[in-house]
Amino acid sequence: MTGLSALPALAQPAGAGAAPPIFVLNSLDATVSLIDPLSWSERQRVAVGKEPHHLYLTPDEKSVIVANSAGDSLSFFDPRTGALQRTVYDIIDPYHLRFSPDMKWFVTAANRLNHVDVYRWNGKDLQLAQRIPTGKTPSHIWIDSRSTVAYVSMQDSDELIAVDLATQRIRWRVATGAMPADVFGLPGDKTLLVGLTGSDAVQVFDVSGPTPRETSRIVTGKGAHAFRSAGDGKSVFVSNRVANTISRIDLASLKVSATYAVPGGPDCMDVSADGKTLYVTSRWARKLSVIDLASGKLSRSVPVGRSPHGVWTLDHARR
Repeated sequence: MTGLSALPALAQPAGAGAAPPIFVLNSLDATVSLIDPLSWSERQRVAVGKEPHHLYLTPDEKSVIVANSAGDSLSFFDPRTGALQRTVYDIIDPYHLRFSPDMKWFVTAANRLNHVDVYRWNGKDLQLAQRIPTGKTPSHIWIDSRSTVAYVSMQDSDELIAVDLATQRIRWRVATGAMPADVFGLPGDKTLLVGLTGSDAVQVFDVSGPTPRETSRIVTGKGAHAFRSAGDGKSVFVSNRVANTISRIDLASLKVSATYAVPGGPDCMDVSADGKTLYVTSRWARKLSVIDLASGKLSRSVPVGRSPHGVWTLDHARR
């Protein structure tokens, strides 16, 4: 079992009735910015481990976990107030993270160290089940709705692998386009989208059979990188980091239905619960960009720390 250590609450809880904060991870500052979604100001900046990149809500919704990849640790926050709850150490290089839908498995991708870790989760603590050597630079994870397979992109060996969660073994690997990043599974578990950061497209795979096959590529923009469901069950957003755009992909046609200009290297995204607002980290501009989806325009930007990456709020549209 991993070592646990209770830390002082460096972030002050939001006042009674305050809206849940928007979390922004400042990867080069080793901090988390807590943004007030009403005043659009930074409530507080909280120190965490080195290189926080991604975050994920625990299945019980009592904590949001910030993965500190170079700090080999996980920081647990109260998703409603932003108060730091505890830090879990000895989680090696957790760059990306994801829980299985059945809540039994917690999977991390070690971006620097070329392995995937599968942990058992008992609702509180993590126990390492298996460390799996992979290709070069495992990047992003997607787990199917049945909690049977974790799909992981290999950024620097241009591959996608499928990990069997029950046996913790690699089922298959397939070549991808240049620098695969985020992975998004469509309803039904038959189709995967893979963002090609070294290209200008999203690669589409049919994974319904024993071996995967590419079926098409969707041209979106240079640096296609991260996905976020729009929450409507009909479309998904992909950030094009080099093109400085966000593309909306229609899931029925697998074609781009809208494009939004977002400055500063758009990266991770979240969507407000009412589906009207898109929150985007502008990686190279040190800002959180806020897009009004009705007009398709940038409505505001909020200064944060260096190299903002992950963004998340409890008040979000369904994923």
